[in-house]
Amino acid sequence: MKRRIFVLSFLLTLMCLSIGAQERMTVSGTVVSGATGQVVKGANVSGGGQTVVTNDDGFFLLKSDNTLTSIIVSHVGYRAQNVKVDGRGNTVDGLRIRLQPTTVQLQEVLVQAYSDPRELVDAAIRKIPKNYSRQPELYHCFYRETAMKRQHYIMVAEGVVDMYKTGYGHGSGRDRVAIRKGRRLLSPNQRDTLSVKVTGGPVTPVQLDVVKNLDLLLNEEELKKYAMKMEQPTTIGDRLQYVVSISPQVVEEYALYYGLLYIDQETLAFTRVELNLDVSDRDKATRMMLVRKPAGVRFRPKELSLLVDYHQEGDLTRISYVRTTFRFNCDWRRRLFATAFTACCEMVVTSRHDGDTVEPIRGRESFDQRDAFFDKVDYFRDPTFWQDYNIIEPTESLDRAIDRLLKKSK
Repeated sequence: MKRRIFVLSFLLTLMCLSIGAQERMTVSGTVVSGATGQVVKGANVSGGGQTVVTNDDGFFLLKSDNTLTSIIVSHVGYRAQNVKVDGRGNTVDGLRIRLQPTTVQLQEVLVQAYSDPRELVDAAIRKIPKNYSRQPELYHCFYRETAMKRQHYIMVAEGVVDMYKTGYGHGSGRDRVAIRKGRRLLSPNQRDTLSVKVTGGPVTPVQLDVVKNLDLLLNEEELKKYAMKMEQPTTIGDRLQYVVSISPQVVEEYALYYGLLYIDQETLAFTRVELNLDVSDRDKATRMMLVRKPAGVRFRPKELSLLVDYHQEGDLTRISYVRTTFRFNCDWRRRLFATAFTACCEMVVTSRHDGDTVEPIRGRESFDQRDAFFDKVDYFRDPTFWQDYNIIEPTESLDRAIDRLLKKSK
């Protein structure tokens, strides 16, 4: 069965947004590798019941209604670090946090426990009912999607959304997403005649919850299409992880994936999934990525990658961050050179609620997976737009691009 887990549609339109400031108790800084000094992007930063991730510059800004005395920073392949916060009023700026790479060697106990990677994956699948919540939960999230033409941003849309998830014993059919606040920014340059919309938008993390939506990958029919191999173990936080690589071993009518599955050594919970679409067959990859395009435009897929992170809280593991990246070239007949485009979508869970007070997202509040997020939010310039929310901070290049787009739009 062909599965299109997310799709792009191309329209002759352009798009836009802006970024705001915020107050409350705030802690900001940059996370770098203690070994190389390079920034660590996608690191998890949590404190006061709130969570954010570092951007591609390694920068984060965490806001909390509670006084923070410490934050916890973690990333795959590094030791988790508990960082004490020396509060100066309500603001702590300029932290430079050096995460130390784990020095875990290939521990024989890990290798010998599961020498057969398929046996390990099957065992982890059987553990899903124990390792993930069986009760409804409401997640508060920040979502952003961007599109670039060559090295220049032509679209940004972002928002705060609620994500309602039923227990992991029910599948994802009743999971819903609702937009609480959002905005957009678009390039006014008339030469940016081709733009990108991501169908599904913030519903994508619901569809891409690999552990809950077993039809995507973790089922007998799909898994038998992949060869598996045990890779070097690593850590996430301070927890040892098995790492299983997958690669296509059959030819299907649709494109398959290369990827890595991270499985907690103690609980056998899936903690991270990295997938990259096999784009060697252009037609198959195009059918997976593209819904429609303007006449006369040729679409050439280059990359479709997916990252799903899960975070352990007590005895349970929960989805925490999802990122998808599309890279493709488009060229027009009668033109000599193709144009490179990149579209990125990411969502981070900033906080959550559970228990009897959790109510489903109903009716017209629910975001339709056939819609584009860009069409559902408005244009804003309010500098305090994100004052009360945790967000994925824009990179310096995105921040500069937003300023330029705002000036051009005046």
